[in-house]
Amino acid sequence: MNSTQTIKLAAVSRNYFNMPLWVATHCDLFKEENLQVDIELHEPINEVTERLEKGRVQLALGVTEHVILNHEAGGTLTIIGGNVNKLPFSLIVKPSIKEFSDLKNKVIGVSSKLAGSSSLIMKILETQGLNYPKDYELAEVGPILARWEKLQSGEIDAGLQGTPLNQIALEQGFNSIVEPKSYFPHFQFTSLNVDARWAQNNLKLLAGFMRAFIKAHRLFFSDQKLMQDIAIKETGISGKHADRAWKEYTEEDMFSINGEFSIEGIQCLIDESALIRSIAKRRGRNAADYVNSQFITEALGII
Repeated sequence: MNSTQTIKLAAVSRNYFNMPLWVATHCDLFKEENLQVDIELHEPINEVTERLEKGRVQLALGVTEHVILNHEAGGTLTIIGGNVNKLPFSLIVKPSIKEFSDLKNKVIGVSSKLAGSSSLIMKILETQGLNYPKDYELAEVGPILARWEKLQSGEIDAGLQGTPLNQIALEQGFNSIVEPKSYFPHFQFTSLNVDARWAQNNLKLLAGFMRAFIKAHRLFFSDQKLMQDIAIKETGISGKHADRAWKEYTEEDMFSINGEFSIEGIQCLIDESALIRSIAKRRGRNAADYVNSQFITEALGII
């Protein structure tokens, strides 16, 4: 009998993005591969990537732009799987804000000024004549759950909210002034990331993880009731909102049914962030420079 091996994985907060991990845990998919996956949840998105860079975890379900930043600094992180391959967000604003012009001199909450939701905010508002930092303030307040708390308390005036928190916000009287997917139909927001050096030294271990990862995505798409139960247990949302999130994620392919990343989505991220942040060395780079499809391709060939 093979002994159980442990993998440490970092992810962002307790939000719906993490459903494939929770599905694999609840349904013993990791256990079937003789794996124990210890999942760490962190509020600061930077901490997820920093722990991966320092070797404190072996895998991360984190912000894709962090992998690009790591490469630009000479690092060895690479993308091996998908997560949020399209954008399930709305720009939620206080009830007093009705249109883009009302955001002038307001505070918008983001997870980080260097990556993630701030890229989307800056690009969208630029098209509406609002430029950072002249016309509004960005405040680093954390990911979705933290932004929702600070939006309710009045500490920020606006912030991106993902499904189903965007719907919950609308039900409580907040407004949505834009859905970023109307600007970016394909955009790799988060992904499964690894240090390439660790991956090459742990091929068998990673292969087992990838098989479970793929099976979890397939199960996610096939069993709505089970997904409702897991989402309620792990995130605390209602059954109604769990069903709404599942419907959006499956019908609009927010997740890939096989857990794959989106080359088109990564390329959009590269191109847009290079322009938004005026990063000359990022311009013209190819998405293929940041990914390794070996692991998911091999797992798909076995399942």
